[in-house]
Amino acid sequence: MKKSLSKSAYGGIDGKDYTPYVTDGNTKNISNKTTIIIGIILAAVFAASTAYSGMKAGLTVSAGIPGAILGSGLISIFSKKQGILGANILQGMSSGGEAVASGMIYVLPAIILIGSKVHFWQGVLVGIAAVLFAIGGTSLVQNYLLVQEHGKLIYPESMAISEALVASDAGGETLKMMGIGFSIGGIITALTTQVFGWINDTITLVNNKFYAWKYSTQANPMLAGIGYVVGLDVALVVFAGTILANFAIVPLLSYFAHFAVHAHVWNNTSLSLAHMSVDDIVGSYTKYIGAGMMLCGGIIGAVKLIPTIINSIKQTINANKDQNNDNKNIIGILSLIIATILAFITGFIISKTFVMGLIGAILALAFSFLFIIVSARLAGTIGHSNNPISGMTIASLVIMTLVFLIMGWTDKLSTSILLLFGVFVVTAIAIASGYSQTQKVNFVIGGSNKEMMKRYILSSIVGVIVIIGLTVLLTPQLKISGSNPPFALPQANLIATLTSGIMSGKLPWVMIIAGAVMALVLWMIDIPIMTFALGFYLPISTTSIILIGALLRLLVDKTTKDSNLKDRRTQGGIGLSSGLIAGSSIIGLVGIILHVSGILPNKIPHGFAASNITATILLVIMLISILIPIYNIKNNKSQK
Repeated sequence: MKKSLSKSAYGGIDGKDYTPYVTDGNTKNISNKTTIIIGIILAAVFAASTAYSGMKAGLTVSAGIPGAILGSGLISIFSKKQGILGANILQGMSSGGEAVASGMIYVLPAIILIGSKVHFWQGVLVGIAAVLFAIGGTSLVQNYLLVQEHGKLIYPESMAISEALVASDAGGETLKMMGIGFSIGGIITALTTQVFGWINDTITLVNNKFYAWKYSTQANPMLAGIGYVVGLDVALVVFAGTILANFAIVPLLSYFAHFAVHAHVWNNTSLSLAHMSVDDIVGSYTKYIGAGMMLCGGIIGAVKLIPTIINSIKQTINANKDQNNDNKNIIGILSLIIATILAFITGFIISKTFVMGLIGAILALAFSFLFIIVSARLAGTIGHSNNPISGMTIASLVIMTLVFLIMGWTDKLSTSILLLFGVFVVTAIAIASGYSQTQKVNFVIGGSNKEMMKRYILSSIVGVIVIIGLTVLLTPQLKISGSNPPFALPQANLIATLTSGIMSGKLPWVMIIAGAVMALVLWMIDIPIMTFALGFYLPISTTSIILIGALLRLLVDKTTKDSNLKDRRTQGGIGLSSGLIAGSSIIGLVGIILHVSGILPNKIPHGFAASNITATILLVIMLISILIPIYNIKNNKSQK
């Protein structure tokens, strides 16, 4: 067995001539019952953990690399004969659960935020239809994207996942680092209010006087891990949005508000402008500026994709002409047909009238088909984690909302039905991205396309059930608002604000337009609008610790001179960060479920345990505990 990918895995030859990593194994039926059971468990775990981290931070990361690391370890324990091909199936199933969560959490909680209710079986039907539609539609262009465009579409995350599979096949150091990260994340999360509530984890400094501002940092291992994975470039853009919101816009609004003695907050007549705190300004004003930025960013992103859309549609028409034997697309075409029928049936079930169900289903299918092709292609250029899923969803939902408004469907029930159609669209877009990325890994490693398709469908359906169930279970927590809610829900809050505001005609358009103008300025100077707007929208306690996590990675890179050692520490740091994210999110999710069910009482730290000093000590301990294992990675003797 080779111990590294060939250069041709990255391009330089025609895709049809590429020789995969595995050439001496049976790839036609590699997943046995043990592999499937483990894959289902991983799909559920990554769906839950991604939902938790995404609803708190608004950022998600691909499960491919941690899935590859865990998959390799579990295969070596429970099904060694399956080897790297079995681990490949497990990374794909991990990605299936994660991709569902990466999409659904953008829209599904918005149904709760507008005061409606998520019905379990309705949500499951919508999700399954979206999964089948996305995989069926993506399979139409799969051969073109993966084989014909081999080396032209670089699939950066797919190649990183492939390298992780190969590295894990050779040794288990990264798996060890992931276990250390899981322990650190789980222990720290258990100590805080997310579980037992023994220690305060948030440092907060506020000034509500002349120059009003607020700074806050949370000792949150999950967010630190996300920062380490996404890197300094992304973290700085996110934090730049936070700086503008908290240290420029808020102080300005506070300053002018003090002169408005008799005026009241636009959406809270019991509160005068002159008496607004920093949190009041954020909740009633700056968040709507951020919503305008996101709206404009989504529209600009959709417009910029027009050439890609046109090119992708052209390729779709011709994509099936060159399918090889393993790519005979019977499953994909059946999935597309079943999904289309199921989408109409589900539309009629969830809607009040036949006409609403018909129009809603047609709109959802049309926007989904348009954007799944784009999303699958973008995974090949910028990767699944960076795919502008929220931008494509916002553009789709705004048009769908205007159609509902024209038809006179403007009450709360109609808005919740509209959002369910939006759940279909966002789930389909996210699945197309994750599936395209996974099948590229499959192509590089040498797995069976048909086998991966079946397992991805299975794991995605598991993800749908988990996400809908969690949303129903966590409804009381998702309703909580204020300066530091359990879940920030930035994208879902935006979707709820826009759809209900357009329906009711009560959006604060001055702030929405001001945010849109800011977005245009960002576009002119080539700054990622949605990333910046996310920082503008999120609490500073979230964005600051993401930046700290990115700075840890910079510190490790700058203080490690040897190139081989730097590569090993980079891989180890990513593994440890994946463990931080998984451990913190899973333990945090368990804690919240225990709180919601009444098994564990809500407890807030008191006295010294509640102070900024305690939170600072916890933060320092967390950072040191992250750095020590990474710096303990040394070169092998043969590399010295």
